[in-house]
Amino acid sequence: MRFREYIRRNALLNTTWRIGVFTVGATVLVGGLIMMIAPGPGILGIIVGLAILATEFAWAQRALHRARAAAEKAKEKALDPRTKRRNTILAIIGGLLAGAAVIAYLVVYDFTLPWDVRDYTPWN
Repeated sequence: MRFREYIRRNALLNTTWRIGVFTVGATVLVGGLIMMIAPGPGILGIIVGLAILATEFAWAQRALHRARAAAEKAKEKALDPRTKRRNTILAIIGGLLAGAAVIAYLVVYDFTLPWDVRDYTPWN
């Protein structure tokens, strides 16, 4: 006899099991949502949370399918050769502009860095 089948036949155990799955899944899902604005793998947390919830709830299974489809679409868009070429060009231009800004700063300030202090007396 399978463990889950045994639990499903007992109403109290089934309700307790579903509450436990909901609690764990919702906690992981909320953690993923928090990690969307805080450092961490937010998307992974959301998908894992939905996967845990999808083991018991049909609404979570539908949301998980939509999340997977959106992730697949984003992956295809990111791997598009035109998008990769555009991102590479933008990264090169950004790097060149940053380098030019550093060189311009050094030329304007005669190649002296702002923390290169030669006179340590505070009253001059």
